[in-house]
Amino acid sequence: MLGIIGGTSLLFSTLPDLEKRRVATPFGSAELLCGDNLVMLMRHQNSLPPHRINHRANLAALAIAGVTKIVAFGSSGSLKPKIAPGTLLVPTDYISLTDIPSIHDHAIEHVRPELSEELAKELGRLVPSARFGGVYVQTRGPRIETVAEVKSLAWIADVVGMTVASEATLACELGLQFAALCTIENYANGLGVEVLTYEHIVSVSREHRHRTEEIVKTIIEHME
Repeated sequence: MLGIIGGTSLLFSTLPDLEKRRVATPFGSAELLCGDNLVMLMRHQNSLPPHRINHRANLAALAIAGVTKIVAFGSSGSLKPKIAPGTLLVPTDYISLTDIPSIHDHAIEHVRPELSEELAKELGRLVPSARFGGVYVQTRGPRIETVAEVKSLAWIADVVGMTVASEATLACELGLQFAALCTIENYANGLGVEVLTYEHIVSVSREHRHRTEEIVKTIIEHME
């Protein structure tokens, strides 16, 4: 079964008509939107900021609901001038500069974004300009990174966000296939001319809502 994790980039999109279900897990409960062959999870669960998201409950709830593979949408900032706002990027590796939650603390494993190539292939049919490959770096949030931090992060990664590395790690621990789709909403702080604010990020998500709806539809049709 396919699971889709959404965040800011899905706020203004029309989503499939699914049944709300609250699933209890050993780590707390999470609200899911469930259909016959699809489960969606809105990671911010009633407007939780990034550092307060219960990733363990979210991913465990998806597993309990029968999800076997996940596509996670992640609103991200570009760390490279060549990756312009509006770009879609499927990263193939992750870095975290903060603690990553774990379900199996005793296990040593690699995070393998196993669905990335399949996602990139399907995405490329709809958005030929989409990029495949790159490194996602996760910061704690909820604050936006400083200019100095962005300059430092640009040496080691291509895009920055606050959620996807945690979700990729937990999916791996739970034996779920995982791929991320980064919607580039802005240049990271100091790379663009505008003053970066949360309101600006939200406005870009609203602007691209119809494209996001089409992407969600494509993923559901071809990756179930």
